[in-house]
Amino acid sequence: MAALGTGARRHSSSILSCFALLLFIATLFLFSALRRSFSPEGLSVGVQPSALRRDVPGEGYCDYSSGNWIRDQSSVIPRYDSSCKEIFKGWNCISSGKSNARELLQWRWKPSGCDLLPLDPVHFLRRFRNKSIGFVGDSLNRNMFVSLFCMLRKVYVGEVRKWRPAGADRGFTFVRNNLTVAYHRTNLLARYGSWSANSNGGALESFGFKQGYRVDVDVPEHTWAEALPFHDIIIFNTGHWWWAPSKFDPIWSPMLFFEKGMPVLPTIPPDVGISITLKHMISYIEKRMKSDGIKFFLTQSPRHFEGGEWNQGGSCRRVQPLGIEEVEDFFSLEKNGTNVEVRLVNQHLMKALKGSSFHILNITHMSEFRADAHPSTTGGKKHEDCMHWCLPGLPDSWIDLLISLLENLKS
Repeated sequence: MAALGTGARRHSSSILSCFALLLFIATLFLFSALRRSFSPEGLSVGVQPSALRRDVPGEGYCDYSSGNWIRDQSSVIPRYDSSCKEIFKGWNCISSGKSNARELLQWRWKPSGCDLLPLDPVHFLRRFRNKSIGFVGDSLNRNMFVSLFCMLRKVYVGEVRKWRPAGADRGFTFVRNNLTVAYHRTNLLARYGSWSANSNGGALESFGFKQGYRVDVDVPEHTWAEALPFHDIIIFNTGHWWWAPSKFDPIWSPMLFFEKGMPVLPTIPPDVGISITLKHMISYIEKRMKSDGIKFFLTQSPRHFEGGEWNQGGSCRRVQPLGIEEVEDFFSLEKNGTNVEVRLVNQHLMKALKGSSFHILNITHMSEFRADAHPSTTGGKKHEDCMHWCLPGLPDSWIDLLISLLENLKS
């Protein structure tokens, strides 16, 4: 009987051990599944998911880039006015009398699962004392730079020094806070310039090229090459100029790519050139940026031309944001419409940033809805501007997004 009792106890002990092991395995599986359910989607592996933040501890991530526009008629006071001197006449939709210029101020981006708070410029000036912020890119990045500067200038009392730090196109230091914001103009990030055939012949000449634009894919443009050790925070962008046949005509003024000082042969099209250039520029930045510096890459800002390209009678006269179905009509890769460049550029960008330490500032989807927020004919333009944005306007929300991400990174 004693032997039987001992055997029963051993059997029961074995059952309990197996049960404990199964429970442990089930717990690991559940934990793994939960981690996958909270993983950020839509970003390449290895890229910092900066469009996301943990809004409430234990309640998952908030995706700032996913949401919808809500009309808030109480929000009609501009965060800065049209007297801010950095606003181009063509972007100054209020002073130029655009019909819906003030209505633009009533639209607020509501991310899914959280709120995007407006910039508090007074707090920002204190929070980023003794810092320098650079915007490196084309005129869409300047759109954003002007938005930030005007919001800060609106509340700041004291000397603002205007200068051109580290090769910048323009820059300002809020002296009392020792905060600098600067814009470095560069269309391709890489150095480029006119190229003409040599009368003595050469590699490109043997292919029949007579003129074009030389693009050195591994050499940064001088306007920003020295900015990396200067700034603490830099926002980069490029995109629109790579799909600009009016500038880089494939027949009369093609992009001719050079690497290590030699022409890339056989020649390659811009959609291949942008990938090679991004690879080199990202590597250059990562090697030379401050060790504690913060770097963002701005996703592509969408255009909203209807009826043709900018030089073919294209226009943007809408006064309300698009619906989700209209967004797909505008930007679907399958439909390959006039404005498809936005998603094409982002494909190249996400692939190039994979594995880098960049943070992504994803403004694309929130901006795709805003066909109503471009200057259009503001300022008496010969062609409608359906690429840049009214100020005050949409880029103010980009700044809100940037600052929210910075706050989350610093906290």
